[in-house]
Parts: sequence; C-alpha cells; structure tokens
Amino acid sequence: MVEKQFSLQEFTCGERVLPRSFYARDTVTVARELLGKIIVNYTPAGPIAGRIVETEAYIQGDPACHAARGMTPRNRVMFGPPGHAYVYFIYGMYHCFNTITARKGVGEGVLIRALEPLTGLPIMRANRKRKKIVDLCSGPAKLVQALGILPQHNGADLTVRPLVLLEGPPPQEGIVTTTRIGINVGETLPFRFYLEGNMHVSRK
Repeated sequence: MVEKQFSLQEFTCGERVLPRSFYARDTVTVARELLGKIIVNYTPAGPIAGRIVETEAYIQGDPACHAARGMTPRNRVMFGPPGHAYVYFIYGMYHCFNTITARKGVGEGVLIRALEPLTGLPIMRANRKRKKIVDLCSGPAKLVQALGILPQHNGADLTVRPLVLLEGPPPQEGIVTTTRIGINVGETLPFRFYLEGNMHVSRK
C-alpha cells in the first residue's frame, strides 16, 4: 500500500491562518473548536503538518493549570496575549505545546494532545525515529518531536509563520468530552476533547 502525501491545499481552507480573535475567547470553547484545525511548522526541509484530534483546556482557578499560583518565569507566556505558543519542559526530557487563550493577563491555555499526521511524514519519522504513522503524533510530547517544535518556539506568535494554525474543514467525527489524563489534581474536570474513533488520539 502506497502512503499518500498531502499538500496543504488538500486539507486546509486555502491556508487560512486562525486570527488572534479565535484564541481570545472562552478557553473551553477554544479547546473544542481547535479540533480539526491544522498545525503547520514551515521548516527549511519543508512544511510539517497535522490535524488536531485531541485537546485539553486549562483555565484560571484550575489546580492543574500552570498559572494557578500566579506568574513565574516558566509560565510568563501564559499571561501574555492570546494566540501565542506556550512550550514547556516535562519529566526532564520532553516538551509540550499549548496555545494561549482568553485575554492578556488571565493565564489560560489549551494543550494540544494529539494530531493526525498529514504532510511531511518523512521528516516526522526522522524526528521521532519511528515508522508507524500511529506512533508519530499520538501524544503531546510525540507531536512536539514530530513537528520539530523547539524550546525557542515558546512565546511564538501563532498567527505568523513559521509555526501557525490553519482553518480546516469541519470535523466529520463526533466530539467526545471527558476528564483530562496524566494529572493528579483537577482530574475530574471535563476539559478533554477528542474526535471520536480517530486512531491518533492518545488514549480512548
């Protein structure tokens, strides 16, 4: 079976970048509506892109939110303008990628948990050192590696290249709402969303 390589035009709405106003809204709403959107990292080797299939919202007053105890050097980006990237280090070896939401000064964001790989698959495989497509972006740290997102992308403006989010066709799958995973505080809040039946979701 030959694996199809997509062009950006095949799965986006004319490469239309999400405007800052998309992010400057209720964070839980943004987390749901990010499903089906496309993340693209325009690299010197070519564009690497994936469709968002799983997200988690983190809001003010939420004990699992990095901004819960106020601003620190680590989370400063969360209190900045919406529509920027928040890239943070976990477990002493991985990074995760978030979009900053709500208004400036609030400290909220959406963790991107999983992507469906779309283009730049050879680059993703080299970055991940994995061959199976389901192993490329089915988790928050995996997708960061696959897309070549780096610590220096922390604070990047997601409305301008090289790292942007694009409008995609409305998802045909249903949206599942559930509690978040991988945390031990705020675990009962129904702030995780994923596309039903998608094989790239990190955990069903």
